[in-house]
Amino acid sequence: MSHTRLKSVLVAPLKLLLRVLSGPGELFRRLYSHASLAAHLRAKLPTSVVVLGRTWVYGTGAVRFGNSALIYPDLHLETQGAATITLGDGVVLSRGVHLVAMSGITIGNGTMIGEYTSIRDANHQRVDGMPLRDSGHTASPVALGSEVWIGRGVTILGGVSIGDGATVGANAVVTRDVPAGAVVAGVPARAISQSAVSVRSA
Repeated sequence: MSHTRLKSVLVAPLKLLLRVLSGPGELFRRLYSHASLAAHLRAKLPTSVVVLGRTWVYGTGAVRFGNSALIYPDLHLETQGAATITLGDGVVLSRGVHLVAMSGITIGNGTMIGEYTSIRDANHQRVDGMPLRDSGHTASPVALGSEVWIGRGVTILGGVSIGDGATVGANAVVTRDVPAGAVVAGVPARAISQSAVSVRSA
């Protein structure tokens, strides 16, 4: 039997075996990831939340998830002091998203946030004669409405509100409020059109 023929005979059953084994392995990974995230939160994590990989939780663990959220790996969640992060139903947080709250972050139902987006509600202060690290922060809440679409690599700064059905283009830096249904892009983010998306009320 030729080398090529032998290879094809052996590869087919190995592929089948890997397919069979990957099902339980994937299920175990999701169960483990869900349990690991739940162990670091103060609020109960709904069983309908799908966690696809490791999530990093820092600070007080004051994060509340709605039902049926989809969480990709390498999510960074941080709450300090009395701040909370609250996510609505059906939210999607893609790989590498950073949510850091010292005042509060709210994300509405059905909102989707692209890879490596950073939402931080605080900025460092500068105080004469003090190291930057010890100078404290100023913080103001961030609120994203329902069915908002945030592209990859977006930065959203403290005090910003983004209305229902708005879209933020990839790599934008959002420094001011975005009206419902608007499409914004750029650094700093500016309106480029008005979306025709309508958002169903809860």
